[in-house]
Amino acid sequence: MLTQIVAFLCVIGLAVGQILFKVSATSLTETGSFFSFKTASTLIAAMTLYAITSIAWVWVLQKIELGRVYPLMALAFVFVPLASHYVFGERFQPQYFVGVALIMVGIVVAVRS
Repeated sequence: MLTQIVAFLCVIGLAVGQILFKVSATSLTETGSFFSFKTASTLIAAMTLYAITSIAWVWVLQKIELGRVYPLMALAFVFVPLASHYVFGERFQPQYFVGVALIMVGIVVAVRS
């Protein structure tokens, strides 16, 4: 059970990292410099989160077969756009929700196999 929780936290960490990368990219566009505080700090935070998540993922892979846990990574395709809606105000077409439903069904089928 702990392994599945850590795997899920890895997915959350990757999704948060993507949001931080976008914040950094937006700041870079505004400031034009990687050395501005906002750009550098969010970029470093994203990279640090990715490093920690990668180490945790290796631990997960010690405990569970890759083919059984990897489908959870598809949750990032759900979490990142949802977070981008709340953080950046991005909007979705109705087809997006059909895609999310298909991803969720696919994850359930793959994990239960």
